Amino acid sequence: MHIIKPDQYRKMLASFGEPVAPSRRGFLKGIAAVGGALVIGLHLEPGKAFAAAMTDAPMPNAFVRIAPDSTVTVLIKHLDMGQGVTTGLSTIVAEELDADWSQMRAAFAPADSQLYNNLLFGPIQGTGGSTSVANSWEQLRKAGAAARQMLIAAAAEKWNVPAASVTIDKGVLKSGSHSGTFGEFAEAAAKRSVPTEVTLKDPKDFKLIGTRLPRLDSAEKTDGKAIYALDIRRPGMLTAVLRRPDRFGAKLKSFDATAAKKVPGVVEVVAVPNGIAVLAENTWAAIQGRDALASIVWDEADAEMRGTTELMDAYKKLATGPGKPAARKGDAAKGIAGAAKTIEVEFEFPYLAHAPMEPLNCVIEKTGDGVTIWTGSQFQTIEQAVTAGIMGLKPEQVKIETLWAGGSFGRRANPPADYVAEAATILKAIDGKAPVHLVWTREDDIKGGFYRPMFYHKVRAGLTADGKIAGWEQQIVGQSFIVGTPFEAFIIKDGVDGTSVEGAADTNYEIGNFAVDLHTTASKVPTLWWRSVGHTHTAQVVEVVIDELARAAGRDPVEFRLELLKDKPRHTAVLKLLAEKANWGSKPGPGKGRGLSLHESFNTVVGSVIDVSVVDGQIKVDKVVCAVDCGIAVNPDVVAAQVEGGVGFGLGAALHDEITMDKGVVEQSNFDGYIPLRMSEMPKVEVHILPSANAPTGIGEPGVPGVAPALSNAIFDATGQRLRSLPFKLEDFKA
Repeated sequence: MHIIKPDQYRKMLASFGEPVAPSRRGFLKGIAAVGGALVIGLHLEPGKAFAAAMTDAPMPNAFVRIAPDSTVTVLIKHLDMGQGVTTGLSTIVAEELDADWSQMRAAFAPADSQLYNNLLFGPIQGTGGSTSVANSWEQLRKAGAAARQMLIAAAAEKWNVPAASVTIDKGVLKSGSHSGTFGEFAEAAAKRSVPTEVTLKDPKDFKLIGTRLPRLDSAEKTDGKAIYALDIRRPGMLTAVLRRPDRFGAKLKSFDATAAKKVPGVVEVVAVPNGIAVLAENTWAAIQGRDALASIVWDEADAEMRGTTELMDAYKKLATGPGKPAARKGDAAKGIAGAAKTIEVEFEFPYLAHAPMEPLNCVIEKTGDGVTIWTGSQFQTIEQAVTAGIMGLKPEQVKIETLWAGGSFGRRANPPADYVAEAATILKAIDGKAPVHLVWTREDDIKGGFYRPMFYHKVRAGLTADGKIAGWEQQIVGQSFIVGTPFEAFIIKDGVDGTSVEGAADTNYEIGNFAVDLHTTASKVPTLWWRSVGHTHTAQVVEVVIDELARAAGRDPVEFRLELLKDKPRHTAVLKLLAEKANWGSKPGPGKGRGLSLHESFNTVVGSVIDVSVVDGQIKVDKVVCAVDCGIAVNPDVVAAQVEGGVGFGLGAALHDEITMDKGVVEQSNFDGYIPLRMSEMPKVEVHILPSANAPTGIGEPGVPGVAPALSNAIFDATGQRLRSLPFKLEDFKA
């Protein structure tokens, strides 16, 4: 996801109404159904407390619960979809509280944007953009420190000793001969006023942060106690599956449900904006009922009828002319014209599905004067607003029970809240007479859109006679998933979607003559952020072209980069650590190659070195070494796991992943066609974390972007052949 920066947040709030403090705005709400498409509306309730802010006083009562048995439960405002934020955020509280790790528990917070908004998203509760730890860092440290101070005050009062004499270590309070547990003082502490200011620990005094701790979710996910939306069962619940059109943008005209209704277990068949919903007593009956639907007629007048080949051809034509200026420095055209050497290269990137291991699903039920939703909710505020609009409710009448999620990679967080909206439309269509469990099958997921957009890049660059970059021109062509959403006014500037050009227009390399243009295309294919967003394609282009320029200049790729990063100490430190740990100066040997990349995304710098070998004419990835600067590593094991997972995710995109369409119809439907990385293909991965005393930055996504370019550069080093476009067509590789 794309982070809303503080200045964008202020502008957004100012656009909503009268200028007041960012933490004191109205409430996001409203929805309109326009031609079957869900459109979020925004308006204010002036004077109403709107959302938490970075500058707020400590909020221990919002985040910390201490039980009589001294267990400490941290309310987690973010979705944990496997990335480990329940452990990371609980560690922050435990550190400032001086709790013992064995005391710590975690629970998902309710949907409440006034208390639990993402401080980097503005007035929205949501997870993404690798912001969970980054936006919660100071907020939870202050909450933990305040709770600690309140416990000490309660103990000091009971023991009749100065508060300064009371210490806490591993969850035990002591003063002289006095000793007590959190549970003994929790009730008295809760009655005290919350301190407005607290003293936070010096990082050198951390006891838990930066150490190896067991994840809080490991046992539950191992023994089956962890509850996902697929596990939810409500009295009288019906399972729903949808028959959606084969072409994006098509609309339902007519169908025959006679045979479907005869399938044992099928209860009802209803038309909804996105297609035909079949409701049954169980999932299998619903699927069989869907398969029995007959005589379905779609209105395809506004549908996407082009295939991906035709779309890419159109992209290439656009790239021959000027686009919207995304970056300008010096005179790129003049620099290239006077260059001693030039290169001109192109890169193609396909649509990509998110394909989380748990397909999309959620349960919705009429409860009291509103509805309750059970799901792995990644965008609670948006989902409340969308559901409220469909059901004719106020957002606060929509209760969301956030559950564990089996992956997302961005898919569960989308502005129209598509799968939640589908469930709400089905519940409304049956007049709320039964709870509805909407289930997407794997085929629904792969063919269902909301893909990472398809992109095309063309780069012209030149070198001076002494091996310096003389000029760089880059054309980027692709679809925007920000246009038409509430984020458009804050992310798109002068016609340039920041999510399309990030990692290229804002490159950290010092290039004197530099130009990047963006051409934004339109299609009925729904697209969305995908793990590391625009960096998924811009890193591949920038890092491969930098490598090509280094080779053309006869320079070592590390030295070439260091020269371009002389004013970037973080990047320089990561690159030097990477070169050391990967033993960069050594020769890989016959039939082997080594490539590197260095890229910043979500305020984190990751360097990657990949070793490959040619085995029986095929490329084998042998080893990946990564160096990371992500600020303070709250949980080093979790950081390493996220980078390792990012490597696997990135290798899958580099080697296999691709969504193609023929005449508008998606050709892949399951993992036989949309192939994930196999366990046998996963190489050994080393992760080296740069020591830091700076606040944590993102880590869920930054491990992905550098994988493909490092692999591309390694293949060239081994074979002399450049593979630029993704996925690499290794079947065409000539050893």
